Amino acid sequence: MLANDLAWPFFEEHHRRYARDLSSWLGPCSVRDDETDVDASCRAWVRALGEAGWLQACIAPLDVLTLCLSRDVLAEYGALADFAFAMQGLGSGAISLFGTRDQRDAYLPAVARGECIAGFALSEDTAGSDVAALAATARREGDDYVIDGEKTWISNAGIADVYTVFARTGSAGAKGLSAFIVDANAPGLQVVERIETISPHPLGTLRFERVRIPASQRIGEEGKGFAIAMATLDVFRSTVGAAALGFARRALAACIDRAATRELFGAPLGALQLTQSAIAEMATDVDASALLVYRAAWTKDQGAARVTREAAMAKWFATEAAGRVCDRAVQMFGGRGVKRGEIVERLYRDVRALRIYEGASEVQRIVIARATMEGR
Repeated sequence: MLANDLAWPFFEEHHRRYARDLSSWLGPCSVRDDETDVDASCRAWVRALGEAGWLQACIAPLDVLTLCLSRDVLAEYGALADFAFAMQGLGSGAISLFGTRDQRDAYLPAVARGECIAGFALSEDTAGSDVAALAATARREGDDYVIDGEKTWISNAGIADVYTVFARTGSAGAKGLSAFIVDANAPGLQVVERIETISPHPLGTLRFERVRIPASQRIGEEGKGFAIAMATLDVFRSTVGAAALGFARRALAACIDRAATRELFGAPLGALQLTQSAIAEMATDVDASALLVYRAAWTKDQGAARVTREAAMAKWFATEAAGRVCDRAVQMFGGRGVKRGEIVERLYRDVRALRIYEGASEVQRIVIARATMEGR
């Protein structure tokens, strides 16, 4: 479909439909983003999204187009709504993709209902982009595994009910990692730090001290943890680009309103050629991002085993483009653009982290270059 003229109208119509559905649902919805109590806000969003049926998209069978459309429109509405949705998908993604029937039955229905909050525990202090350098260990003891170590920069740390945890079961390098399901109330698991960022959301450091779990909580085969992590990120990396796209759409809309209503030198701001040039660049960034994001989603949903190159392009370009769009929006709003509480000020903070998490922009460029040179 992407090879013919129906492709772009097809995705734009889906986006409009999702936006209409979200708007009609949000009308009576009482949940609002609250930076003073992000834990309560995220719990409320998870419950509300689950009750409304939105979280069904976050569990198997995963449809990447639906995930991207959902994040696109949710991010356009608000950062915590998008965050709550995204983490339900990423946190349980490995279970959806690689879990046994018993594991899926035990966790995924509750995730979809918003009754179980999920977390994805991959990063460590010295192992973020370099996943193969993970140091946390999982040692086999009879019918159990015992996990020791720390995970940091973990979204939903402190409010999650269950974490997907990656730890070393073998030798150094990628082939020595395995994946596990760890309930948040497991003895020996502690949240030892909460991390505050410019765009507040639940984030922290987990410590595992002889956390004993049944071997049945391992996801997939021992030693396949790296492949599980990469395959999970392969699905959800495109959705980060979709969230960036949603932020950029909101910033562009705010700028169009500003250009039409703000007068400067006796004329609307939009009459200035420099303003028109800025809006042209922003609109092009938005459309180019959408094309890359939905190409990656469509390709994956057509049955491609991996979309590493397409997802990396979508994530890299869309997050960088959204940063440019939100920066221009702040500039167009002038002094109001840096005033706490203004939508463009919030968007400027919300969008920044997307260029870092789930693979920094620099890493995405390496991934794209390697895949291109290998002819994939």
